Amino acid sequence: MGQNNPPPPSPTASIRRSTSSGGGSGSIILEKYQLGRLLGRGSFAKVYLGRSLDNSDDEVAVKVIDKASTVDAAMEPRILREVSAMRRLHHHPNILKLHEVMATKSKIYLVMELAQGGELFAKLHRCRRFSESTARKYFQQVVSALRFCHQNGVFHRDIKPQNLLLDQNGLLKITDFGLSALSEQKKDGLIYTACGTPAYTAPEVVYRKGYDGEKADAWSCGVLLYAFLVGSLPFDDSNLSNMYRAMHKRSFEFPDWVSKSAKLVIYKLLDPNPNTRLSLDDLIKLSWFKKSFSQENLCSQADQSPRSEFLNRKDSDYLPKVNAFDIISMSSGLDLSGLLEAEVNSKEMRFTSVLEVVVIEEKVVNVGEKLGYRVEKGKGGGIRLVKGRAVLVLQIWEVAIELWLVEVKLVDGSMEFGVLQWGELKSGLGDIVLSWHNEVS
Repeated sequence: MGQNNPPPPSPTASIRRSTSSGGGSGSIILEKYQLGRLLGRGSFAKVYLGRSLDNSDDEVAVKVIDKASTVDAAMEPRILREVSAMRRLHHHPNILKLHEVMATKSKIYLVMELAQGGELFAKLHRCRRFSESTARKYFQQVVSALRFCHQNGVFHRDIKPQNLLLDQNGLLKITDFGLSALSEQKKDGLIYTACGTPAYTAPEVVYRKGYDGEKADAWSCGVLLYAFLVGSLPFDDSNLSNMYRAMHKRSFEFPDWVSKSAKLVIYKLLDPNPNTRLSLDDLIKLSWFKKSFSQENLCSQADQSPRSEFLNRKDSDYLPKVNAFDIISMSSGLDLSGLLEAEVNSKEMRFTSVLEVVVIEEKVVNVGEKLGYRVEKGKGGGIRLVKGRAVLVLQIWEVAIELWLVEVKLVDGSMEFGVLQWGELKSGLGDIVLSWHNEVS
């Protein structure tokens, strides 16, 4: 999470070990992290600087959620969405990482990457507006991250400068997935819940008639680019009905310093008709967007590239670690068991591949049929392999350019599916595997 103008840490700072498990500055949480100064407050949480008890140089941001005072029926799904979304999106360099989820009976702790550069909103406020090259640089990173979100079934729905952070190298990080929607929430391919910040939210979202999450995020990108270049919002009215009328009429103006090509991009994104609105997939093909753009540059920040780190960690499970048992053992209120049930009760194996998705799927189907499985399409996408009571679900996630993470999970029939069956499956899939990333337990 971000922080505004943080003072440099004291070189003599030491970590005080204690058995405290409170939620405030100085507390020790579950014998793993010590909380430092308060970095910010949200609507239902406080964010603190955290230091690892194992290595005081490892700094993180810890979001502390007090169950007793903040978690209610309305907030529970928001927390679930945030955790679920961030776990899916761990591998993109422009998305804030969720390292760990922990809990006690009274509090929930989200341990996240620390973005030392603070909010992009603060920088925009200081500069009043960005130059076109600076605006494009940040905009490219936002779009790259959002396309990754969409490819992995997450729709942010609250893109604005306040939810964009900067790390110590100036790399942009999207955060706050509490209002996001997941692909499994769709009905008939559409989302029906209305949420977001009105000035950044697509007009179709408020009608509750169903909308495309990708196109809704594309609209927010148009508002964001306008704010970057102009220093104000295209639609900003205390009277919401007037503001939505202006959206439908595209009633906004450009100052002279905005280039014609940038105006065209914004105009196409701020199309009130989602069917004709510019998609992010088409946006990246435009010459204005492609100028000075390199996906490799986005992924290379010295030796801190998440992509490089992922590729180098051949022998470990790189997905975010979730302390499921601590969370599920909470006394009452927030229940994350639905989110973590598969992780607790199932066995799984993961591997990376550089082959195309269609090739991976064809191989899985062929191997499954040879081993006597019935092959089905999963309800939320992916492939199901069924034999007797044993049910395996395969999902494929894009983690970098031409790099796929494949997860095979046993969701039913553990008594009938053991080491021998895993070995047969692993042997059959071997020629499409770049690297295995965990051992079946």
